[in-house]
Amino acid sequence: MKKTVLVTGGAGYIGSHTAYLLAQQGYDVIIIDKLLHNQPFNHNWCTLIKEDFANKDVLKDIFKSYNVDSVVHFAAFIEVGESVIYPQRFYENNVLKTFELLDSMLTHGVKKFIYSSSCAVYGNPIKIPMDENHPKNPVSPYGKNKLAVEFILEDYSKAYDLKYIALRYFNAAGAFPEAGLGEMHNPETHIIPLLLRAILSQKPFKIFGDNYNSKDGTCIRDYVHVRDISDAHVKALDHLEKTGASDFFNLGTGTGYTVKELINSAEKICAAKANLIYAERRDGDVDALVADLSKASDILNWKPAFSNLEFILKSALRWEEKVSLEKNEIITSV
Repeated sequence: MKKTVLVTGGAGYIGSHTAYLLAQQGYDVIIIDKLLHNQPFNHNWCTLIKEDFANKDVLKDIFKSYNVDSVVHFAAFIEVGESVIYPQRFYENNVLKTFELLDSMLTHGVKKFIYSSSCAVYGNPIKIPMDENHPKNPVSPYGKNKLAVEFILEDYSKAYDLKYIALRYFNAAGAFPEAGLGEMHNPETHIIPLLLRAILSQKPFKIFGDNYNSKDGTCIRDYVHVRDISDAHVKALDHLEKTGASDFFNLGTGTGYTVKELINSAEKICAAKANLIYAERRDGDVDALVADLSKASDILNWKPAFSNLEFILKSALRWEEKVSLEKNEIITSV
């Protein structure tokens, strides 16, 4: 008998890729997503419910109607800089609404939960690469949101026998255009689509800060392909079903690139130069974030298969070209 998984935020970037892979693995996938970015989402491998993920009446209907076995939770505000400006919005959506979701789950006897966490829980690195025992001192409200929910999960696991796995992403990147999946944020905030669009249109690309503690003054990030992140969620859910062991894992590659190194790679792939301008460093951005992925490798048997930087950029470029053609816009690589 097929198991049913509820995916919150499943029409978003990482959520859609994971929901697709869960469907390919034989799960019945129910997505609850209010389509915050007005993104088109017309896929026949899932059931889409266009509602807020914390609406208790809607959740009650879902849990009663679909025999949900587990929940994979992606629905969150993600922009670090915006969290500094509007912390109230982030705490309400990312923490309080997650509490409402968990409460509804427990009310209906659903006790398996995969949580979309973040490397932002660590804050400024004391050592690189960062393993799961690295001190947690988040510097942004977004990172504090993620850590707060991890604390809730730890306490709920002890008190209510909730089984969970928290996956701490480093920088999700890339796309899966062959499946009609990629980034559709409005406005877009992630560096790779913004960079590719700037190069192809010859519009300025803004570098936020050149005084980081790195070899070229720009911050260092560990980019992991969204398809690898999706695979980790499937493996995490399988691990939870088989062992019932709550845990947390880093998802990254173990290799970091500066913003300037990323720009150089994108310029080669696009065969064009970026028009660079510099701006002040943003609040909440740390010097470097690079994962130690050995725990996920050892326990989940997870290793990145698509996270070569060139492949990430080329997949993201194919997605940008696909979207531009669908919008009848001219944006192609040289």
